[in-house]
Amino acid sequence: MARRKTITKTQVSRTLVMRDQPKSPISEQFRTLRTNLQFSAIDNELKSLLVTSSSPSEGKSTTASNLAIAFAQQGKKVLLVDADMRKPTTHYTFRVANTFGLSNLLIGDKELEDAAQAVNIPNLSVLPCGPVPPNPSELLGSKSMKRFMKNAESSYDLVIYDTPPVLAVTDSQVISNAVDGVLLVVRSKQTEKDAAVKAKELLTQAQANIVGVVLNDRSFNETNYYYYYGT
Repeated sequence: MARRKTITKTQVSRTLVMRDQPKSPISEQFRTLRTNLQFSAIDNELKSLLVTSSSPSEGKSTTASNLAIAFAQQGKKVLLVDADMRKPTTHYTFRVANTFGLSNLLIGDKELEDAAQAVNIPNLSVLPCGPVPPNPSELLGSKSMKRFMKNAESSYDLVIYDTPPVLAVTDSQVISNAVDGVLLVVRSKQTEKDAAVKAKELLTQAQANIVGVVLNDRSFNETNYYYYYGT
């Protein structure tokens, strides 16, 4: 996406470049990321992936959404789960209802097949957060969450979890060792090196399998254009 004019943060945060501009250089980068993730899991199939960042506004939700589309476009049956039960955004991005979702499922009000919502992208379903609970960390660390994760992996080829920033709350660490891989998103010229290192240390302490890091919002001077993806 070539940027010749000012783009507001709200506009960018709602951009699904893989859907709207599939031939753009950014879309190609998401396809490259998809391929690299598959190579990283050559011995063990990647069935679940957690996407997080060190701090807010580094692009982890946009990365999770576009990556989910990239895998769906490859023909995989994908479920994108909004596990950020503090500041959920997936329902805004895909313009689906958030009257029920993950939080309802974890307390037994809904089943996965009833809570997951189809979007206008083949092979992709979205599970929004649902009503924001008062105890996100406890819900994510519950037996209900473990049952849900197992059920989701048996129903979909790939489950992608959009989770809160690592340094803000413990939510990501709670489930990071229960997924096949963790993808850490950092933002060019914004993410502090110490913050990124600390986030990696916390994930490692939680026995997470960090499969890669995404450098987001980087300018490419060679083309005289500015490519942007992220929130």
